[in-house]
Amino acid sequence: MGAMAFVVPFLRRHPAVAVIRLSGVIASGPRGLSDASLAPVIERAFRRRRPVAVALVVNSPGGSAAQSSLIAARIRRLAEEKKLPVHAFVEDVAASGGYWLATAADEIWLDENSIVGSIGVIYASFGLDRLLAKQGVDRRVHTAGESKSFMDPFAPERPEDVARLKALQGPIHDGFIGHVKARRGAKLDEGRELFTGDVWVGRQAVDLGLADGIGHLVPMMKERFGDKVRFLPYGRRRSLLRRLGAEVVGEALGAVEERALWARFGL
Repeated sequence: MGAMAFVVPFLRRHPAVAVIRLSGVIASGPRGLSDASLAPVIERAFRRRRPVAVALVVNSPGGSAAQSSLIAARIRRLAEEKKLPVHAFVEDVAASGGYWLATAADEIWLDENSIVGSIGVIYASFGLDRLLAKQGVDRRVHTAGESKSFMDPFAPERPEDVARLKALQGPIHDGFIGHVKARRGAKLDEGRELFTGDVWVGRQAVDLGLADGIGHLVPMMKERFGDKVRFLPYGRRRSLLRRLGAEVVGEALGAVEERALWARFGL
């Protein structure tokens, strides 16, 4: 007589979806989303409790191209290693580097009001040379290397510096475009210019192939994996110094830069 199999109902586990929140400006440092700060979070999400899928909740106006690339590459490596589907759910905005993160997913879902796109590269600074001259202030800079004071905001802008800056931005933009094409492939509307840095809202982005549809995390995952699906949230832990408010000055300065990035999208 063969061995009998016993089923214990209360030991049955419902499918679980690991949820990683990617919210904020992408940058190195304590405030930003960076590969170093997110690595433990992403690793836990893919490796613990055997999820049936990983969901990325994206809300980012962008930031560092390098950090965006590193984070997205880590997500793809683990998705392929664990053979897990990845879904991105965009909240307010997934623009520039934020969209780079979203394209790490196999499918991208938006709210009707989500802002998506900004596939481009930007450099922003100030020209303070006339202000110094008006105040009678002389700035003294001595360099070894003619390009060491490149794009100095306290000196008049030079055409050769602008040309060099554009030459640096070009390969980054090309890399961004290549990543989007590799991830979205034939879904993209080839009849539209999608890589000018423009943005689109909700269904506009879906129609252009930048996203797969309108959908929210809980109902979409229940539709895919059943009403009993569980959600396992994973996020960054704040350092002791941040919890105690010991980084007030740095936080304040970072908040100004972060506010400027969000403001570009009316947020």
